[in-house]
Amino acid sequence: MGTITTRGLTKTYGDKDAVKNLNLDIQEGQVFGFLGPNGAGKTTTIRLMLGLLKPTSGSAEIFGMDCTKNPEEIHKRLAYVPGESNLWGALTGKQTLELLSSLHGKVDATYQKELVARFQLDPSKKVRAYSKGNRQKLLLVAGLSTRADVLLLDEPTSGLDPLMQEVFRSVVLEAKERGQTIFLSSHTLSEVEVLCDLVGLLRNGELIEIGTLEEMRHLSALTYQITFAANPPDLASVENVKRVVVEGRRVTCELSGKPTALLQFLANADVAKLVCHEASLEEIFLSHYGN
Repeated sequence: MGTITTRGLTKTYGDKDAVKNLNLDIQEGQVFGFLGPNGAGKTTTIRLMLGLLKPTSGSAEIFGMDCTKNPEEIHKRLAYVPGESNLWGALTGKQTLELLSSLHGKVDATYQKELVARFQLDPSKKVRAYSKGNRQKLLLVAGLSTRADVLLLDEPTSGLDPLMQEVFRSVVLEAKERGQTIFLSSHTLSEVEVLCDLVGLLRNGELIEIGTLEEMRHLSALTYQITFAANPPDLASVENVKRVVVEGRRVTCELSGKPTALLQFLANADVAKLVCHEASLEEIFLSHYGN
């Protein structure tokens, strides 16, 4: 049995299943990426794990303890970072960290100071003066400085700029090396790809696919938009190219795997413009799983 386990976990509101028959088994020291569009049921799942919601059926366990029956014992070894929170505007960042630390009861003060520096957080300012990104940094510092055995992170990089996102990724990888188990909810595929050992895809409350990064490699296809100076050649037979759509002189296609064959092919063609981008999560879901 893993550090985090769910069996048939279901939460129903009226006739709508926010989470339906969810089965997870996350081992100690793993970083698990919980991926899905907004409204897929990711936050509801985390609230069930925190004991804030009672499941309609099924169960969730952390450290072998039922999340509904033993939340106090579980929370002693767990830290939670939400994507947004209503903090106390009149308190400074330092006072907020002290309050959250006292509530949790176990914080590495030296590590907390290091995190404040790495996230470039000014703890002397009042929370009401913080931007959304700085409020998120405050939550991250508070949660990560507990060095808890399990970290539940719900859209943790919301509002962070790219530089701070890189700091976050470094900190999470360091936590993994220390043996901490990390449950990372996100709707950003690239974030999950960098950090996670195991990825689960959630849609409309249901787990539709789960696997290692290598097993889920088909999700990381790049989209190419190529505009030719004249009538476009046929790209359908080029290695690793799929889903070719031709609109006049512009061709849109997906590429899974190495781009060598495509680039060699294009080198001999009259290309006017080439744009490459990572598919959005919505595009991936439509492409691989339908509407």
